[in-house]
Amino acid sequence: MNEETKQNAAARGLRKTRRGTVVKKSGDKTVSVLVERRFAHPVYGKQITVGKKYHVHDEKNEAGVGDVVEIAETRPLSATKRWRLVRVTVSAKAKEAAAEAKAEAIEAKEEGK
Repeated sequence: MNEETKQNAAARGLRKTRRGTVVKKSGDKTVSVLVERRFAHPVYGKQITVGKKYHVHDEKNEAGVGDVVEIAETRPLSATKRWRLVRVTVSAKAKEAAAEAKAEAIEAKEEGK
């Protein structure tokens, strides 16, 4: 590899990544992801939550509404898509199954008393 290729490869590794929740499945291979960040107000110190939506390219159509996903910056893929899906961190189905199991455990514990 020549020097320019090495620099390009190094710069590619510095792309931004975000973690958010899928809020909308919009068309084939596209999802909308809400990324929320929390910070202290510069004057008052109160915690503020600010959210931003990104249109994300989902090549395998693997993300569903409610999933927690990791996204990475990429070249422009369409008029609005500048991000791609890296992986699904937590599936909404898994969250739902865990909540049901917890509810059943609590119910069984109450019946045992």
